[in-house]
Amino acid sequence: MKVKLENIGIILHRPRYPENIGAAARAAKNMGIGRLAVVRPEDCDLTRILKMATHNAQEVIEAMEVHDELEDALAGYQYVVGTTARKGSHRQAVKSPRRLAEELVTLSRSNRTALLFGPEDRGLTNRDLRYCDALVTIPTAEFASLNLAQAVMVLAYEIFLASLDEPKSFVPRLAEKIEMEALYAQLQDILARIHFINPENPEYWMTGIRRFFSRIELRAREVRMLRGICRQMDWYCEQRLPRLPSGPSEREE
Repeated sequence: MKVKLENIGIILHRPRYPENIGAAARAAKNMGIGRLAVVRPEDCDLTRILKMATHNAQEVIEAMEVHDELEDALAGYQYVVGTTARKGSHRQAVKSPRRLAEELVTLSRSNRTALLFGPEDRGLTNRDLRYCDALVTIPTAEFASLNLAQAVMVLAYEIFLASLDEPKSFVPRLAEKIEMEALYAQLQDILARIHFINPENPEYWMTGIRRFFSRIELRAREVRMLRGICRQMDWYCEQRLPRLPSGPSEREE
C-alpha cells in the first residue's frame, strides 16, 4: 500500500447518537483507518457504541479520543478536511470525494490529515470550518442528507481506493494546526492594531487570510519565520501605537 492510512483520522464534532459513533468506527476500520476522535458528544454510551462498532472495530473504540474543544482535537494535525452539504460566501470551493482522495494519498504520507464531520442535524458551522484547509461534498441525486456513518464510509472508501495507486509527487511535512492557530492569533492582533482589519469583527476579516495560507500549505519553519516577523511588527507598534483592549474569548461556548 502506497499511503500510511494511520496518518488519517476521523473526527466527529458533536455527534448526537452513540450508534452513529460506533457505525462510523466500523466504517473507518473496514477501510484501514484506525484513528477516531469525538468532540462534545451528546451521548457517549459505550455499550451502544460498541454494539454498532462490533468486535471488529473494538480496538478503534478503545483508542478513541474524546475532547471538549474542536481545536484540541485538531491540534496534532497538519491538514484538515471539512465535510459540508451547504455552500455560501464563507465556504470555499468544495471538492468531490474522489478528487480529494487523490490529493490526500500524497499529502498524508508526510502529514497527519483529519476528516472532520459535523453534527447529524446541522453539520459544521462557519466557525468550525475556519480550521479546515479544504472542503468536500458528497454528491447526491435529490436528498442531500446522508447518515453520518454513510458519509464516513464514502470518504474512507475513496481514500482507500486512491491509496492503491502510486503517489504522483512528494509533499513535505506541513505545520500543525496548533502552530497555525498561534500564527493566526498573532496576525489578528497585529493587523487589528495597524487597522488593516476591523477590530470590531476580526474573525470575518481573517477568513480570507486563513484561506490564503491554507492554499500555500506552510511548513513549520515558515510559520516560525512569519511569527518572528509578527513579533518584530509588534515591537514596532509598541513604540508607536497603544495596544487594543482584549475582547471576549473566541472559543465556542
